[in-house]
Amino acid sequence: MKIQSQRDFAAGALFCAFGVAFAWGAATYSVGSGARMGPGYFPLIVGLLIALLGAVITARSLIVHTEDGDPIGAIAWRPLLFIIGANLLFGVLLGGLPALGLPPMGLIVAVYALTLVSSLAGDQFNLKSVLILATVLAVGSYVAFVWALNLQFPVWPTFIVG
Repeated sequence: MKIQSQRDFAAGALFCAFGVAFAWGAATYSVGSGARMGPGYFPLIVGLLIALLGAVITARSLIVHTEDGDPIGAIAWRPLLFIIGANLLFGVLLGGLPALGLPPMGLIVAVYALTLVSSLAGDQFNLKSVLILATVLAVGSYVAFVWALNLQFPVWPTFIVG
């Protein structure tokens, strides 16, 4: 069987690999049953669904014909680095970095930093729309995680709230 779309085949294989790895990691937790779900139930189901989606994409890449074989292009390093860097920065700002003496900056600062840095991954940058998006995400995160779920983590920098 010939690969009709290299891009879909590679994407499907990656989905399968990540889904299986995620499900395997989730199986180390107590899964429980449908009626009494354990902490590993939801991650296991998500991992299996991701693997299933990968299998469908991989099968589709072998069946659906494309004109040029849909080759895999060059790796887009700039977006890749900005997105990964934004997520790392979010984690550092949210929890701080005690080894370097950086205190937690809180949820609001972390969400703004995440949004600003990740928006640099694209070809166009509009500061006004990025700040509007960051504000909506910060308010939504506060409402969802602090107010609705009552999760305990810093919302503001420690030097502001004490």
